[in-house]
Amino acid sequence: MRIDLLTLFPEMCEAVMSESIIGRARRGGFLQVCCHQIRQYAYDKHQRVDDCPFGGGKGMLMMAEPIAACIDDLTAHLGEKPHLIYMSPLGKVLNQQRVRELARMDNIAILCGHYEGVDERILDTYVDEQISLGDFVLTGGELPALALADAVSRMIDGVLADSACFEEESHYAGLLEYPQYTRPAVWRGRPVPPVLLSGHHGKIADWRMGQQLLRTKTLRPDMMEKLILDRKKEKLLREAEAEAAASSQEK
Repeated sequence: MRIDLLTLFPEMCEAVMSESIIGRARRGGFLQVCCHQIRQYAYDKHQRVDDCPFGGGKGMLMMAEPIAACIDDLTAHLGEKPHLIYMSPLGKVLNQQRVRELARMDNIAILCGHYEGVDERILDTYVDEQISLGDFVLTGGELPALALADAVSRMIDGVLADSACFEEESHYAGLLEYPQYTRPAVWRGRPVPPVLLSGHHGKIADWRMGQQLLRTKTLRPDMMEKLILDRKKEKLLREAEAEAAASSQEK
């Protein structure tokens, strides 16, 4: 898969996408990430990419032409226009389902806005969808774009060591992730749940599912309402609730 980031701060994006798991995936050839400097497509000697909005108002707005020229150049290079995403608080809030859908595409491009945003004509002409990380505003689109790129990248075959690395995580199957523990078995008087030390894989799997159901019901009831539980999961949830109640009484 290829991800293109259109930004005024390519060095920032390149630094983040060159580290850790994503960086190794790029070096291993499982993922291609290209960062493009929009300012290179400015048409004056000062490489200006912003101007005052018509009608007045505070702040500056990114001009249409430098962005359009950058997209046109990328399209010519690829031989087709990539699926273009604009990171914006006006967009639909990102979720894991959309991440999975984007990960199945061959190429996505992410436009990072700045200042007060971009000329609306870019959105009308080039942008395929707008995506938000939530109901808040940042100083630029780079951080949201990097979050989206990271979320999509780790779903690509070969990026993570095993698909189980993401299939058991929060939100992948509509549930929050179960609690996890490592050595020592007792830390400051707090022991690891005994089932995790039992070596019984079936019981461990059931306990983890029960914990996922309990966490989701407790922390994200909105997610829980969307689930249809079979008899086994209802039983595991009841057992997890009983275990939590007993543990609370002991404390």
